[in-house]
Amino acid sequence: MKQLTKAEEDIMQVLWDLKEAKVAAIIEEFPEPRPAYNTVSTIVRILEDKGFVDYRKEGRGHIYFPLVAKTDYSSQSLTKIMDGYFQGSFKSMVSFFVKNNDVSISEMEEIMKEINKDTQR
Repeated sequence: MKQLTKAEEDIMQVLWDLKEAKVAAIIEEFPEPRPAYNTVSTIVRILEDKGFVDYRKEGRGHIYFPLVAKTDYSSQSLTKIMDGYFQGSFKSMVSFFVKNNDVSISEMEEIMKEINKDTQR
């Protein structure tokens, strides 16, 4: 799976949230100052070329929707970070984030509960 630029990720975040949208609706989700229509339209076409987005015609316009699930992209991105910065060690990566984000013991216990809940499904 290809990596996305920051601008492409921003557009994908909106599409993941909205499920499908026209370019104008994507733009509405951004804070002021909003990006230009042509800019968003170009990025959406790049995402289409990369295989992240597809569209269906509606009237004279297009409604875009994600082809790649957010969880799939997130998983791939985290794996790349783990491999690139932590020699593939999940333990090293988690340890780094815990130390650098001042995670309390109670927060760690909450995280462990969530992990245990997810693994018991």
